[in-house]
Amino acid sequence: MSLAMLKTLFAQKTWAHAELYDCMATVDPAQHAEPLHTAIRTLNHIHVVDRIFRAHLAGEPHGYTQSNTEETPELGELHFAAAETDLWFESYLADLNEAALADSLTFQFTDGDAGRMTREEMLFHVLTHGAYHRGNVGQVLKGISVTPPRDLLTKFLHQHEPARRQG
Repeated sequence: MSLAMLKTLFAQKTWAHAELYDCMATVDPAQHAEPLHTAIRTLNHIHVVDRIFRAHLAGEPHGYTQSNTEETPELGELHFAAAETDLWFESYLADLNEAALADSLTFQFTDGDAGRMTREEMLFHVLTHGAYHRGNVGQVLKGISVTPPRDLLTKFLHQHEPARRQG
């Protein structure tokens, strides 16, 4: 995958997160406590895995022993932390070159097993993992009659480049 496409997909990820978190903020926590908790736990899992792979890419320890935290963060706090991490990925890609995508990095999974992936593979994992679980959150929202945002690359591209809509 090209660096240009990765940059686009991470910009879309940032946008999709903002839309989803904004939608989640409209859910009445008193009326929908259990589904809201489930959705926040899922969003937190996305965030933790993003942070783990951020650390792998930066060659730093991440400090996590599992792919979610014991405590469930408050939605606003999590939104802020996820937005910061999303911006880190965009900044990371801005400073990366095509050749660096093929660099193979070694790391340790939270279960202690060793791993090796290229930067490109790690970045693609972060994208697909997050998209998968945003879909899970969308299903939770549908279950309480809340329409989730449309997490689509086509929507993102046309909103950010309206000229694409012209024939």
